[in-house]
Amino acid sequence: MSDTPGHHNQPDLPEQPAERDQPAAVQPKASEIFADSMAGAARRAGFGAATEGEPISGQALLTAMGGIRGLVEAVLPGLVFLITYSLTIDPSTDVATDPIGTLLPSLVAPLVIGVIFVALRAITKQTMTPALGGLVGTAISVGLALISGKPSDFFLVGLWTNAGYGAALLVSVLVRWPLIGVAVGFLMGDGVAWRLDASKRRVLTILTLCWTGLFLGRLAVQLPLYLADNVELLASMKLLMGIPLYAPLLVVSWLMVRSVYRKADAAGTV
Repeated sequence: MSDTPGHHNQPDLPEQPAERDQPAAVQPKASEIFADSMAGAARRAGFGAATEGEPISGQALLTAMGGIRGLVEAVLPGLVFLITYSLTIDPSTDVATDPIGTLLPSLVAPLVIGVIFVALRAITKQTMTPALGGLVGTAISVGLALISGKPSDFFLVGLWTNAGYGAALLVSVLVRWPLIGVAVGFLMGDGVAWRLDASKRRVLTILTLCWTGLFLGRLAVQLPLYLADNVELLASMKLLMGIPLYAPLLVVSWLMVRSVYRKADAAGTV
């Protein structure tokens, strides 16, 4: 009989297993998180189709770019800005005297378009991340233009983006860790083993240089137009150097990645 107050005549309870004996949840390693993030970056950039065995087609390219909705969301805000700016700005008007009153129509129009895109995705219960990202980018661009009173500042975010991506890719090639190779390697389940294969290393380095050329080429053309405050031509070149250059380079990337990995697989089975 127990001498503990309140526990008289209580039956002995079975011993409970210690908590330390319970299996702990397995936490992902930093290397696994890095691998997943790089593979995810490659998929978001449109490289996912390179892992599929189906023939490359217009439908595959359209899907990689987010479908019709994705294309519209990418192109329409800039196009609306260009049209609205051209129709509402008098070339003889000094925008700096009344930047808000002068620029408001051309800046609000793409912002409204972005809000509509987000609302449509919410209504149709689709992933809202692309539309939200576009809306945030447009809002920042609008804010920069209104604060400075320069309509060309609407394109500053794009210039920063091209400069950042171009510089990062170029540096990665110089240090012999081309970022396209890193991302594609994890996407293809190859990790960083591609660096030991001369053929893969060469192709993935060339691909990284091609994408570097895309971003730095955009910057080389658009930065002088920004500095000259040539808004209409800057808006036009941004549209022309967007999807029309991105899409064919993505197809070339698919072909090169598939080719080098198929050759490696064939060599491995011999």
